[in-house]
Amino acid sequence: MAERAIDPVAVQAQLRRLLRLQQASGLPPWLHGEVARRMAERLALIRMKPQRVLEWWGSLGGSDEVLRQALPTARRTVLEPDARWATFTRQSRQPAWWSARRWAHAPDEVLVAGDALVPGAHQLVWANMVLGAEADPPALFDRWEKALGADGFVMFSCLGPDSLKQLRALYAALGWAAPAADFVDMHDLGDMLVQAGFADPVMDQETLTLTWAEPEALLAELRSLGGNVSPSRSAGLRSRRWRDELLGRLDQLRRSDGRLAVDFEVAYGHAFKAPPRPARAVQSEVSLAKMKDLLRASRRKGNDAPGLG
Repeated sequence: MAERAIDPVAVQAQLRRLLRLQQASGLPPWLHGEVARRMAERLALIRMKPQRVLEWWGSLGGSDEVLRQALPTARRTVLEPDARWATFTRQSRQPAWWSARRWAHAPDEVLVAGDALVPGAHQLVWANMVLGAEADPPALFDRWEKALGADGFVMFSCLGPDSLKQLRALYAALGWAAPAADFVDMHDLGDMLVQAGFADPVMDQETLTLTWAEPEALLAELRSLGGNVSPSRSAGLRSRRWRDELLGRLDQLRRSDGRLAVDFEVAYGHAFKAPPRPARAVQSEVSLAKMKDLLRASRRKGNDAPGLG
């Protein structure tokens, strides 16, 4: 699986909406923050403590505080999807004038997608819950590999194909288009990492079940996580009648305890940059006549050797 079927126009629209939500609340999506915390627990198991970190889509990924706690002395470069997100990141990460952190550390460098990255300048690429907006994961992995130094590694998380399975089944039973684009299987992601030049990728996954008391709260949570960027989604705006029907149908997702439940498969991956391959030995050519001369010389030398008495 080289490319995912997603609508880039829809991705940009969702990024604008998510930025408005985050500007209003000052907080990243709850699920992103929780997954960042769990990913940081995996970071603690790696012996090397990177000091140069490239954080991919940092504000949406919700990893600022967990990275600051896990790697307090690391210098971070944050690459955001566009200029508006970059401005938000610069403003939200600016320490107060009275904060000790303002004087102890240089501010994070903030770049925009498309900006050139210095090859080999980072020891860690950290990407939390952002692959869902990527149409070409192999190309992204290749860019990450080039950004890492010889001792560097990548850590990332994303949603897996079993995410929203209850909602997908409900939509399918009603004959509606899928509620979300397909997500890449973690085994395919591992293969893509190897093809991009990473060594010994480690992939694992867990299922997080989120619950809500009412359908409106479920829909609000899903909107805070993004939106449907599948090219096969229903065209145009949905009517109020359709929304009312959806709210009623969501009652089918209630568990025995009365709460609505939806599963999210979260995949985690990390891999080290593969060491450079040794250069090939210089090929030497020996003519057939030269080989015969060498063989005769070797035989003469053998005949002159003293025997064993």
